[in-house]
Formats: sequence, C-alpha cells, structure tokens
Amino acid sequence: MISYEPFYATLLSKGITEYELIYKNGISANTINRMKHGKPITTTTLDTLCFILDCGVTDIIEYKED
Repeated sequence: MISYEPFYATLLSKGITEYELIYKNGISANTINRMKHGKPITTTTLDTLCFILDCGVTDIIEYKED
C-alpha cells in the first residue's frame, strides 16, 4: 500500500501549506483530497510535487505492507 505520510511531514518541515500548493503553485484541490484519502495520483503530479517541494519521491510517498 502506498502512503502519503511523508508528504505531510515534508510540507511541515518546509513550512508550506496545502493552501500554498493549491493557490500559489497550481496543484489541484482534488489532488490534495485524493492524497488525504490514500488514493492514487499520477507520476506527473508526483514529479511536479517533487519539483515544487525540492525533494525526492520518498519525501512524498512510501510503501507500507498491508
């Protein structure tokens, strides 16, 4: 199972809010909602988040065994 827990830790450590991602960086509110509910996002979105947050993929997602 893919978890987005690292994403929220990364946001906190970088001092960036979901509001900033949506309104200043163009990430859709639907994407944030999907992540909150553990639903899949595209690799393009993942790449964009890595660019915006200046981080690696493992700072956004992690694999957890069910």
